[in-house]
Amino acid sequence: MLVLDGMALPTLAAAPIASLFFSALVAGWLASGATAGRGPMDLPNHRSLHSTPVPRTGGLAVLSSVLVPLFILAGLGIYALEYAWLCAALALVATISFLDDLGDVSPWMRLLTHLSGALLLIAGGLHWAVLDLPGIMLTLPALVGGGLTLLYIIWMINLYNFMDGMDGFAGGMAVFGFAALAILGWSGGEPLFGLVATCIAAAAAGFLLVNYPPARIFLGDAGSSSLGLLAAGLSLWGVQLGLFPLWTAWLAFSPFIVDATWTLLARLMRHEHIWEPHRSHHYQRLVLAGWGHRKTLLRGYLLMAAAAACAVASPRLQVHEQWLLLGAWTTIYILIHIKVGLIERTSTPLSARATTPHNPRSTPNRP
Repeated sequence: MLVLDGMALPTLAAAPIASLFFSALVAGWLASGATAGRGPMDLPNHRSLHSTPVPRTGGLAVLSSVLVPLFILAGLGIYALEYAWLCAALALVATISFLDDLGDVSPWMRLLTHLSGALLLIAGGLHWAVLDLPGIMLTLPALVGGGLTLLYIIWMINLYNFMDGMDGFAGGMAVFGFAALAILGWSGGEPLFGLVATCIAAAAAGFLLVNYPPARIFLGDAGSSSLGLLAAGLSLWGVQLGLFPLWTAWLAFSPFIVDATWTLLARLMRHEHIWEPHRSHHYQRLVLAGWGHRKTLLRGYLLMAAAAACAVASPRLQVHEQWLLLGAWTTIYILIHIKVGLIERTSTPLSARATTPHNPRSTPNRP
């Protein structure tokens, strides 16, 4: 890791500010493609929550706003090899995902690219080598660790894509999740890790200015898949640096990880075709039950903020306190699942309301 001197601090502070404003500007310009006819459009269908065509190129704004400031810093000698490997994997995943935004790409081609991106991270030393729970640390056999790393990275890429189904949702998770990792990096004495995470959070915040309900632009697969890869890559990088155990990063992104994983397992148990689009994630069910987009989103933000705050605090807790924290969050998510079911049974469905919902738009629904 490069040691940064005081002369570099103003430059470091400028990077996330540049990410924020550049993302907002680029996203706004791309959003204008809705009227100018530029770029791919997300057309609503019977499984969508949105009702009007919306550009799905917002991921380009987020990616460029993360990479440009950090590439400039790399030119000044401020870089780390881990970030270089992360960028190589990101280039693969973002490219195939953008091609999928432009037209259909074979699922096997997508999976092969995701696998290649995961292998690049492993080649760069970003892998899951230790099972680290509170008070428990077990070294994983190389094959087991490698297999779990591949599974983890590929799942994070896809689950983030699955959860990108409502205005401001995936962008909000990026703000809270990467902000938590940034705080852990800065406070743990790893400024470059903190800087990378801060730039991602800032770029997502800039994008939210155009993606907040009613959204004028969507992330698209290029944006959501890339954020999933970055979440996996930075969590493994933080573990490698000794900033936190892997479960801390999982807690920071747990609103997405739990919903996507729970929904996938439930669909498997119902013998559904998990590759087909659906509307059975918890947040989708709340919208359809009558909560609407903004209420669901704001409640989601509260959950994300709480999970991120607990993740930041978790490495400094005693072992028994960490177990209590994990137990508390397990209980919270079980109660959320129960609450969603109760709301569905007692609320007026959105489709049955006579009035037009406050925010009819949201990103498309995926498996």
